[in-house]
Amino acid sequence: MTLRLRTIFSWHLIGTFLLLGATLAASKITENRKSSALAVPLNTIDHQMAGFAGTDNPPLSEHLVNTLLADSYLLRTYRKPGIQADLFIAFYAQQRAGETMHSPKHCLPGAGWEIWNYATTEIPVKGRFVTVNNYSISRNSDRMLVLYWYQSPGRIIASEYRGKFLLLRDAILHNATAGSIVRIIVPDQPGALSEARALAAELIPQLQRCFGY
Repeated sequence: MTLRLRTIFSWHLIGTFLLLGATLAASKITENRKSSALAVPLNTIDHQMAGFAGTDNPPLSEHLVNTLLADSYLLRTYRKPGIQADLFIAFYAQQRAGETMHSPKHCLPGAGWEIWNYATTEIPVKGRFVTVNNYSISRNSDRMLVLYWYQSPGRIIASEYRGKFLLLRDAILHNATAGSIVRIIVPDQPGALSEARALAAELIPQLQRCFGY
């Protein structure tokens, strides 16, 4: 094994142990976490955003609801000429590390999608930029783009590693671990990423309003 490979392996191993340690610590600390309800329901998010018109999708099956374990969720399809965007938000009033927030890194492959490009992109929100995940996925002949991030009151996170540590910090300092995962999926076609980013830019402040911020 070359020095470079050994170094990469070592950092991955260190990262794995740090994540495991944070998960175990957060699980212990958040046993007595408090629940934080939304200030306004997710379904108050606008149906008209960034030139898209949204329609609510049928509810998830009982099996998926029991698997998701979310306190609230929003499943909606936004359309405009030439493109469709599928929006999913799951909100958790309280979390115990390892219990919730099912990462698309695991859910998408479990549904038969191959993630062939892991990247991030910047979303303009109220004069600043926030970083979200930007994945390219494929299944058979279908190719899609996925934007997803973790959003909690006053904060947006792309990294699962950072999310675990901040969950631990919130549990220690505030005894509060409310948060959500947000996912937007669009076809992998010219201009789709810009459209998805524009939708995300209008969605993020509306979700913060749901949190009461």
